[in-house]
Amino acid sequence: MREPLPADMFDELCPSALNPIRFGDKWAPLVIRCLQHGPRRFSELRVPLNRVTPKVLTQSLRSLERDGLVKRTVYDEATPHVEYELTPLGRSMLEPMAVACAWAEEHWDELLDARESYDNAARFDRAG
Repeated sequence: MREPLPADMFDELCPSALNPIRFGDKWAPLVIRCLQHGPRRFSELRVPLNRVTPKVLTQSLRSLERDGLVKRTVYDEATPHVEYELTPLGRSMLEPMAVACAWAEEHWDELLDARESYDNAARFDRAG
């Protein structure tokens, strides 16, 4: 029995939320992190990725599969189910993602300040 994914794995203050470096779509790096310790079922991924709609999560998984980063396996057993796991190519993303997350964490305050400044200027431009 594998350890369940923690529901708070990606809280709102997670550096990956501010990371301007994109690995695929917005949710792809979070999916990759969920799969780093082995295969997971869709319902398991939904626990820490509860802010992602099932439709968007499905699209992200399909995109990752198309890019060769994730393998989808259908088990045709008494209770059929599907599991997703990282391919060797997908595993090769873990190290650069860790570097990008560390960078975002190091520059957290600067990123927040820049976004706040931009948003305030954009509000002023729309109001004026």
